[in-house]
Amino acid sequence: MGEWGFLSSLLDKVQSHFTVIGKVWMTVLLIFRIMVLGAGAEKVWGDEQSNMICNTKQPGCKNVCYDHAFPISHIRFWVLQIIFVSTPTLVYLGHVMHVIHKENKLRQWLSQAGNEMGKIPKYSDEKGHVKIKGELLASYTVNIFFRILLEIAFIVGQYYLYGFILEPKIECSRAPCPFTVECFMSRPTEKTIFIIFMLVVACVSLLLNVVEILYLICSKCGSESMTLKLFSPKIMQCLNNIVRLGLVWFNTMQ
Repeated sequence: MGEWGFLSSLLDKVQSHFTVIGKVWMTVLLIFRIMVLGAGAEKVWGDEQSNMICNTKQPGCKNVCYDHAFPISHIRFWVLQIIFVSTPTLVYLGHVMHVIHKENKLRQWLSQAGNEMGKIPKYSDEKGHVKIKGELLASYTVNIFFRILLEIAFIVGQYYLYGFILEPKIECSRAPCPFTVECFMSRPTEKTIFIIFMLVVACVSLLLNVVEILYLICSKCGSESMTLKLFSPKIMQCLNNIVRLGLVWFNTMQ
């Protein structure tokens, strides 16, 4: 399980670059998406075409019916979803690394030349921890907006491609099938449960992104009373505990 140890260390390193809600989103992404997909999806979906039974032996008919029912397999669709939803965050992290690199060079220059101009790094400290403000806040907000749009696009796309319930019987009349063929999927109930689980995780991820946008808007507008009402210290502590539990769980998988 060394790959999960790598993911755990990656999560540890980027913790300071996110808000508390962003840390929870990262935990949901890594545990309930990447890990569940990697550990369970192959066992559930590995037989989707080979174990599909059709009431004809016409060569090529089974493949055509499968392609008609599933233009892209669920596993590949979810992998693409994870990649696309994670991409804005990776771009933001690239921006953070660029800012940290520039400010580290500024620190080196100040230590050698003396701080005669009164300049100080405003986004990061010596340990590489960053403050989400200014251009980093703008970059972080854009990252969340794109995550929201992509989550919605993939949820809607999944609905139009497959729906949210896997029917046990598929009817197909495409060539080279000699007539309207009936094909039957293996373990449709188990696969439907998996589809609903991944849908729920996507909706939770979408909700976290919306809540984080509200948190950033309240913080930016300086409405401390509204921020405290929506995000009390107890709620933030609870979210921090969720992140810690996620890290502990990751470490146990190494």
